[in-house]
This record gives sequence, structure tokens and C-alpha cells, in this order.
Amino acid sequence: MASIASVFQRYGYRFNRLGLCAAIVILFWIMVALFAPLILPHPVGKIVDYDFYGPVSSAFPLGTDYLGRDMLSRILMGTRYTVGISVVAVFLACSIGVCLGMTAAVTGGWFDTIFSRLMDALNSIPSKLFGLVVVSGVGSSIPALIMTLTVIYAPSSYRFARSLSVNVNTMDFITVARTRGEGTFYLIISEIFPNILRPVLADFGLRFVFIVLLLSGLSFLGLGVQPPHADWGALVRENVGGLSYGAPAVIFPSLAIASLTISVNILIDNLPQKIRDRS
Repeated sequence: MASIASVFQRYGYRFNRLGLCAAIVILFWIMVALFAPLILPHPVGKIVDYDFYGPVSSAFPLGTDYLGRDMLSRILMGTRYTVGISVVAVFLACSIGVCLGMTAAVTGGWFDTIFSRLMDALNSIPSKLFGLVVVSGVGSSIPALIMTLTVIYAPSSYRFARSLSVNVNTMDFITVARTRGEGTFYLIISEIFPNILRPVLADFGLRFVFIVLLLSGLSFLGLGVQPPHADWGALVRENVGGLSYGAPAVIFPSLAIASLTISVNILIDNLPQKIRDRS
């Protein structure tokens, strides 16, 4: 950790070790999502043990599920769906929300009014209720899940980006840029966005956590990723019958969700800070 911290300090950043630990956990799950098929100890759908809800053992480090399938393999593969769907959804939601928010703040007028009222209307709908209605109506395919999660969280990202951009838009350097004759695109890309990037990245992390939890909740209710595939929420739902037995099959997927969401929150709270020049 000391060597990594020194790299950040070389570029003028003060490094927080707690943030590093969180980043390592996040990086671990990203690598698992990328290379899951290559590191599976057993085929995901294969019954490898006749003892359902099997305990932790040398052969099955995370036990077995309600059918006798290896939980380690299923959690590793489930990472692809939990992390993959959440990353794509949060990227789309934040990209759409931030772009529209900055444009509304700079242009104002009818564009700002129409989109602000539209986003307010969407934002007033409870996210879980909206997700349940849409997914149950159009189906729970992966593209449908991604688009549903995007629509749910784009309005709040829009409001956040617009509020930041409105404050920046009143600064003197924006007035100078307008006086030079710079267009809207230049103001957004070169003046507004660099000055709101850090809070936008923090908001990106928070939206990611919300999406992971909502996706897991939908899967727990049977409206998320469908069999034979399973994300972490679906793994909890499949094995919830083993909760009374203290089965590891229901505990470890829950721990996976907790480790990812808590690590993202810790990383956001402990982002490297720029070291002030004391000379």
C-alpha cells in the first residue's frame, strides 16, 4: 500500500489508506466480472454435491446451494450480471443526466423548463415501484433491466448536474467566454464540465450503489436476472430457504453485495485529495 500511496503523492495527491482498501475490493470484483468464466472451479449449473445447502468444505469453499451446485462458481459468474448491468446502467443514466443538466443550465429558456419539469415528474415516481411495474410489464431481459434502471436514475443525475452547472454558469470566467463569442458546446465541454467533474464522479459512485441494491432487490423478487442465469440478488432468493439452517449459500451472496456497496461508499468518502502547495 505504501508504494501505491507514494505514486499518488508524486502527482500531488494525498492518499487515504482506507480508500485504497476499498479500491482493492472494487478492483477485485471488476476482475472477477471480466474473467469469471476462466476461474470457475465447477460448471455453474452442474450438480456437484448430493448434500443440498452443503457446508463450507475444502471441496466447496462457499458451500453448495439448494440443488447441490457449487456456490463459489455461481457467485463468481453472478458478479458478471451484478457488476456488468449496474456499470452499464449507471454510465447511461449519468451520461444522459449530466449532458442534459449542463445543457439546460447553459441554454436556459424553454429547454431548461421542459426538461426540468419532465425530470421532476419522473423523479417523483418511487424507484422500486416504477421498476416493478416496468419490468413486470415488458419482461426482465437484460436490455430491459438496463433501460429501466437508466430511466429511474437519469432524472436525479440531471437535477444534480444542473444544480452544479447553474452555479458554475454564473462565474466570471463563463461571462468572459461568452464575451469572446464561445458557443454552448465549448462552454459545456471546456468550462462547465471540468469544474463539476469531481462531484459528478462522487454522484456516479452513489448511483452505482443504488442501482446494485435496486437490481438485487428486483432479482430477489423474481423480476431481475432470470434462470438459468443469476446475479447476487437472485442467488439470495434461490437459497433463502436455507436461512433457517444457517446455510452459507444464502450468506455469501449477501456478503458479496455488502462488500461491493460498502467499498464504493468508502472509496467515495476517501477519494484522494489534492495536496495544497505550502511554499
